[in-house]
Amino acid sequence: MKVGVLAFTASFTADPAHVARKCESLGFESFWLPEHPVIPVNHKTPFPRGDGTIPDIYSHMIDPFVGLALAAAATKSIKLATGICLVPERDPIITAKEIATLDYYSGGRFLFGIGAGWLRDETEIFGVDFRRRWPLTREYIRAMKELWTKPEASFEGEFIKFPPVRCNPKPAQRPYPPIHIGAGGDRALKNTVAIADGWAPLSLSPAQLADELKKLKQLCADAGRDFSKIEITMFAPIDGGDTRRAIRDYDAVGCHRVVLFPASLAPDQADAQLETLAKAWIV
Repeated sequence: MKVGVLAFTASFTADPAHVARKCESLGFESFWLPEHPVIPVNHKTPFPRGDGTIPDIYSHMIDPFVGLALAAAATKSIKLATGICLVPERDPIITAKEIATLDYYSGGRFLFGIGAGWLRDETEIFGVDFRRRWPLTREYIRAMKELWTKPEASFEGEFIKFPPVRCNPKPAQRPYPPIHIGAGGDRALKNTVAIADGWAPLSLSPAQLADELKKLKQLCADAGRDFSKIEITMFAPIDGGDTRRAIRDYDAVGCHRVVLFPASLAPDQADAQLETLAKAWIV
């Protein structure tokens, strides 16, 4: 089982280079950074957990690509991932360039975790129709794939159009860095089959994951895709107090990676928190 860490880093936490370097030294397979460019002060959309209050750290998230570039320079082998990138809130051409550059200079270590966002108020600030954020996301990803794989790429879609262009460097990974859908539900499963190389839901039990993977396997069969080629990642796995058993149970139902969410990562606590996680989860 691969074990990764998703780090909520900010100006007041341990910096991403330090956290990534520590994760690599402890044997974690991947280092993930989340994204929220802005949090509206007077938002109407409640946080999907707890009492609906958006945690303060969400207003302090660093830019994931800058953070991952710092992490790449400080490490040698750990995978570098977005967990997740809010694709509708980004220009797809610039994002494709950033990803290709990061993947090229990190030696092909980038994993592209993507989502379309749950915070309607935030999405709309970027001029996106929240109801159509996933059609837009699918199209943006298809446009990025053209830029990553063609010496002269063009695209003609509903949301993005551009004439033949040259966009370099190309990613080190061929044909492009793996794309992982970071969302749950039937729509996420369909999007995984349509545009992605992996699926990464949040906090499903092994039994729940098994049920969802049955659906994903059938969708792959219907679309002529090889289910065995899709990598399954579980964000914030449910361990029930027994991490070793959780690893066995997730592995048994077809999960390839778990991604853990450390607590505060305060500068004076980060190393100890990561060491505790490594002791509990890395076999």
